[in-house]
Amino acid sequence: MQMNTYIFGLSLRVCLWMMNTFTSRFIRNPTAAGRTGMSGVSQSARVILACRDMVKAETAVSEIRDTTGNQDVFAKKLDLADTKSIREFAENFLKEEKELHILINNAGVMLCPYSKTVDGFEMHLGVNHLGHFLLTFLLIERLKQSAPARIVNVSSMAHHGGKIRFHDLQGEKSYNRGLAYCHSKLANILFTRELAKRLQGSGVTVNALHPGTVSSELARHSSVLYFLSKILPFFLKTPVEGAQTSVYCAVAEELDTVSGKYFSDCKPAYISPQGHNDETARQLWNVSCELLGIHWD
Repeated sequence: MQMNTYIFGLSLRVCLWMMNTFTSRFIRNPTAAGRTGMSGVSQSARVILACRDMVKAETAVSEIRDTTGNQDVFAKKLDLADTKSIREFAENFLKEEKELHILINNAGVMLCPYSKTVDGFEMHLGVNHLGHFLLTFLLIERLKQSAPARIVNVSSMAHHGGKIRFHDLQGEKSYNRGLAYCHSKLANILFTRELAKRLQGSGVTVNALHPGTVSSELARHSSVLYFLSKILPFFLKTPVEGAQTSVYCAVAEELDTVSGKYFSDCKPAYISPQGHNDETARQLWNVSCELLGIHWD
């Protein structure tokens, strides 16, 4: 039996729902499942949860295994706020895994007070953009070798409020945590756009998405979102609902050859004018490589 390998950075409820959805809805997609028919991803997929909190991750792994019957689910340590951790994760993954078919870049921070990553990057920029940029760079050849393969970047409709401020990329001159989040989500869109161009003909696609306003730990730095999640929960999506578009982008047959696009509620969505700026996308790519000390043509 062919075992396709997926890396997810999602919550427990989302992982459980994604596994069940793969089995019941998208199993006929050979790209996603590696087999045609109703054998189920729970039997044919090797799933790796890349997580910062290993206690929660191991709990998630245990519950996923118990619920789906798939024992080929594992948790690995990954802290996107530390490039050393990212490199160690990628190095270990490449030693242990011969294939990678789906990479979902989902982890992130939101509306946090000004702080810096281990490497000195502003937290939103460092985790939401540079961390995913570096991880994808380190795994891209394995994805190409495993083609057809997909990369899914979780962005946000907040990118509409973003602007790439190259003169103050780290927010040291002027910082607003709401805008910092918007800027980082725009960076996700631009990264997706530029990467799609560079991956043409490789058999690897990349798309971005807006998951909706999800009730999750991301809201812990926002009193408004926290209030809504506790008092008016119907305004927010559950993690399960928020995962629908991620699953769609990861496995839907109609997206086999679609790349460089942005989705919301499992449909193509409007990208801001800033998100269509190819020159900004190229410049952000080059600056990101410079900040990370990598060369990525």
